[in-house]
Amino acid sequence: MPRLAASVFQATVFQATVFRLTVLALGAIVSACQPAVGPPASRPNVLLILADDLGFSDLGVLGSEIRTPHLDALAGRGLVLHNFHVSPSCSPTRAMLLTGADPHVAGLGTMAGDADGPQVGRPEYLGYMGDRVVTIAARLRDAGYLTAMAGKWHLGSTPETGPKARGFLRSFGPLVGGASHFADRAALLGGGTTPYVEDGVEVELRSDFFSSEDYTDRLLEYVAPAVERGQPFFAYAAYTAPHWPLQVPDEDLDLYAGDYDEGYEVLARRRQKALVERGIVPGTELPGLPSWVPAWAELSKDERAVEARRMELFAAMVENLDRHIGRLLQGLEELGVLEDTLIVFLSDNGAEGNLIGTMYDNEEILPVEFDTSFTNMGRPRSYVWTGPGWALAQSAPFRLFKAIPYEGGVRTPALFVHPQLVQRRGLDATFASALDFVPTVLQVAGVEHDVSLEGRSLLPYLAGDTETVHGAEPLFAWELFGRRAVTKGRWKLTWAWQPYGTEQWQLFDLESDPSESVDLAARQPEKYAEMLAAWESYVARHHVLLPRRDMGYGLVDGDR
Repeated sequence: MPRLAASVFQATVFQATVFRLTVLALGAIVSACQPAVGPPASRPNVLLILADDLGFSDLGVLGSEIRTPHLDALAGRGLVLHNFHVSPSCSPTRAMLLTGADPHVAGLGTMAGDADGPQVGRPEYLGYMGDRVVTIAARLRDAGYLTAMAGKWHLGSTPETGPKARGFLRSFGPLVGGASHFADRAALLGGGTTPYVEDGVEVELRSDFFSSEDYTDRLLEYVAPAVERGQPFFAYAAYTAPHWPLQVPDEDLDLYAGDYDEGYEVLARRRQKALVERGIVPGTELPGLPSWVPAWAELSKDERAVEARRMELFAAMVENLDRHIGRLLQGLEELGVLEDTLIVFLSDNGAEGNLIGTMYDNEEILPVEFDTSFTNMGRPRSYVWTGPGWALAQSAPFRLFKAIPYEGGVRTPALFVHPQLVQRRGLDATFASALDFVPTVLQVAGVEHDVSLEGRSLLPYLAGDTETVHGAEPLFAWELFGRRAVTKGRWKLTWAWQPYGTEQWQLFDLESDPSESVDLAARQPEKYAEMLAAWESYVARHHVLLPRRDMGYGLVDGDR
């Protein structure tokens, strides 16, 4: 195991084994007193693994051509919820996962710096996680858990709003939305470099730093002493892969050379076919390419080469991430705690399809601060993103991508694995969301709470004791950048600025039309009124205030 001494491992594994045997013996005595669904006597560990900008169909278990053997094997041991919903973008989803509260309650009704008009100064639109919420890390810390994270925070960039202040006893990573995946720490936006912080103190990176590798190493280093002490842990692996800039070590650069030369329309059809074969989506028509995305046949030979290289690098980055997740799981197995750990894996939003090259001042900064040549793509000092064509393929058959509340932006497969707590197996279509993570973990840990959480514990469903998580018609709503939606059962009402939407409410039947292609608002006036009332109830409950203009980033008609 990199950077973890063998002697420490041996002592840790021995003591962890003794502890596990003791717990098992005690558990056998008290098992009859345990409720049908609830935490085992040993208080399981919890590992939350969050990918950054992974598309809906990017995992092998869902039919992707990208090789993800470790995540596929993990999925084979548990349940894959493929009707799992998150926020359209990263910070709000992270707030949901860590607090169990709607993003507006947590202060993440918008991203940092993106409040407008009536939103400015409001607690719902701080752009960072406010003090109206308590994190699952703080609750588990107070219950005796080691709480540790490595990777992207993106919930506040000051010491007062960082992970140490919000319940994590050990933490490492950038406080902002990410950076170069190498040691140069090149900032995502605005030029310059990004600081990395460990336990609240800025630290230097080792010269051969690579994000997914180092986050894995740090997390294992943090949890090993807890295992040695017999202390349960909550570990949050907040990987920044495969978020742009798309970069991998040299040995991974050509893992997918030539695999995407046929273009994004071909990939979209292949991905959809695989999902249909697995019974995840019906065989409906794919949404057409939006007007701002050229067909593959319209690109020049050189443009196709660049575009294909983007997706090659993305795929290599996902395979690299899967490899390090495999190392993380292997490390827990060597520590003797893998079987005692509830593992949850998901992505923070849909695939990235926004126009990164033109957002803010990137057009001026990128040619100056980075080597944007074709031969340097994927290497240090490069700056590469997938683009909308590939994002649409990653989302197919769902509509659009990250930052927009169509299904392509808010739907992710979520994996749940534990040999006792998760009795259901395979692919599953029940509705659940990121809001359900906190109540689930609180029940796993046996932690009482005096707050009203919006989600529900998944444990009864994972154990096979209930038929749904949220009943027959689960209700869920979104608002980000003024783009908004609400679902109730199979129905969805969506509003988005042009050209992403019509700037009118649209009504869709997700069961027969998962691509949100057929607007039924005029044909279903009663259902439309019902859904609009559900939206207005959400607005009143969460003090939603709409901006005067589209506050999204990388806009098609130029950044604001």
